[in-house]
Amino acid sequence: MSTLANPPSILEMPQEIKKSCGDKQVEITVERIKVAKSLKEKQSNDLEKVAFKRKAEGDEKPAGKKEAKIIELDSLLITMPLPHIPLKNIMDVEVKLVYVDEENVSYEFVESYPSTGNQPTCRAAEIVDPLHGPNFSVLPQIDKWLQVALKDASSCYRQKKYAVAAGQFRTALELCSKGAVLGKPFEASAEDIASVASFIETKLVACYLRMRKPDLALNHAHRSIVLNPAYFRNHLRQATVFRCLERYSEAARSAMIADYMFWLCGGSEHGISKLIKLYWQAMIEEAITRAESFSVMYTPFATKIRADKIEKVKEVFTKIHPAYVEYIYTDFQGLHVLPQTVDWASFPPQQYLLTLGFKNKEDGKFLEKVSSRKLPTFTEHKTPFGLLTREDTVRHMETMGKRILPILDFIRGTQLNGSFRACSGVMEKLQYASLLSRLQRVKEQSQVINQAMAELATIPYLQDISQQEAELLQSLMADAMDTLEGRRNDEERVWNTIQKVGRIEDFLYQLEDSFLKTKKLRTARRQKTKMKRLQTAQQS
Repeated sequence: MSTLANPPSILEMPQEIKKSCGDKQVEITVERIKVAKSLKEKQSNDLEKVAFKRKAEGDEKPAGKKEAKIIELDSLLITMPLPHIPLKNIMDVEVKLVYVDEENVSYEFVESYPSTGNQPTCRAAEIVDPLHGPNFSVLPQIDKWLQVALKDASSCYRQKKYAVAAGQFRTALELCSKGAVLGKPFEASAEDIASVASFIETKLVACYLRMRKPDLALNHAHRSIVLNPAYFRNHLRQATVFRCLERYSEAARSAMIADYMFWLCGGSEHGISKLIKLYWQAMIEEAITRAESFSVMYTPFATKIRADKIEKVKEVFTKIHPAYVEYIYTDFQGLHVLPQTVDWASFPPQQYLLTLGFKNKEDGKFLEKVSSRKLPTFTEHKTPFGLLTREDTVRHMETMGKRILPILDFIRGTQLNGSFRACSGVMEKLQYASLLSRLQRVKEQSQVINQAMAELATIPYLQDISQQEAELLQSLMADAMDTLEGRRNDEERVWNTIQKVGRIEDFLYQLEDSFLKTKKLRTARRQKTKMKRLQTAQQS
């Protein structure tokens, strides 16, 4: 209950794609950071123009109304459940946006259409079959054999022969791995190769979803985002896969990012954005409804959060959710937005404070501890610098997989950008993948790393990152790709190094606490001894 208070094996990635995303991953990441920055600057300039216009219009109207609204929002505590969204509405969104363009062979390139007012840019535009579509003279030409393979696959798909279509799309990926991507392979850029491969990956996602095998679609959904993170439909397709797997918190975040990407890349059709927001809202609702260990409350605010406000929020939460008050956690890592009120073009959008209440006190305390650390670490070693035993590895994996990561995934379902390191969900997933590797659960490890890579590829578009964070992002992407390819041993990974530093930090905190407690005890004993001596002296 939520309160609005105000068995085939996983396909190996083709060698050509590995080249574009492995050896050249750092170069691609740097370029994407630049593209994302320019997009955000453009949107920022557009927002400034709109704000100036609104201000000019507002000067003619009586002042005071806007301030009154802000104060009202800041003090408002509405107690109401999220509205239920029927499954039919969710399926309608998928038909209109996820399975769209099924009858066309389409590709997504980094180059945008000439401006038409309605076409999204930044690889968000889909270009239809060259026999029936626009002029391809300004875009790279697809290799003829690959084009034939894709047409045959699409034909099978339209005939609802999804298993055959999936096999032919896999053949198309194999052609890509042999260099048959573009007409002039030696002149092709890594981004253009990635664009074609991303398209094929999305078609495989659609095939497996139609076959009702979302587990086989998952890695393809992740890789489509790694190859083309700025295309909103890739994120929405990933959301659909998560929904079919009943991973609703992750589906909510994917839908939120899809809506933001649609706006960021120039999408102007409000009907599409409305459908994405409906999907996002439905996924949040499902995530909350199915949560058993915690409950949630969103509180709208418009001014700086004060300590007395936090206490008031906790009081209200206690009254509404008395069964979840063993530990009450307030998220300060990043502000939250809800699909019912968010407008990406309105800066800043309506923001909410997230409060979580837990039945198990240890879950809340552990989350509080994790969120207060600059470097994420989940393993509480009895011997901080010793190797984990198999039993410890299993125990830590259970803690992360069942208690911690689901909560972090839920928190991020309404949080577009938060801390890049601790509680970002990315570093924690990579550390979780290391535990899976120790237990030789290779298939699960591959899925988790692919998901983390998709999130890493998306980060530059969601938030401004510093030079230090950009270098960390590049290192993480390169290490993740090396891990998937089986290069180097697991001890050399960036996220393991960060975890070791986090353990040292924890160890130092424990030493400090132990020292302070010992000092406090010694002081108390001295005071007690002193008082006894004084009493003895007075009696004598």
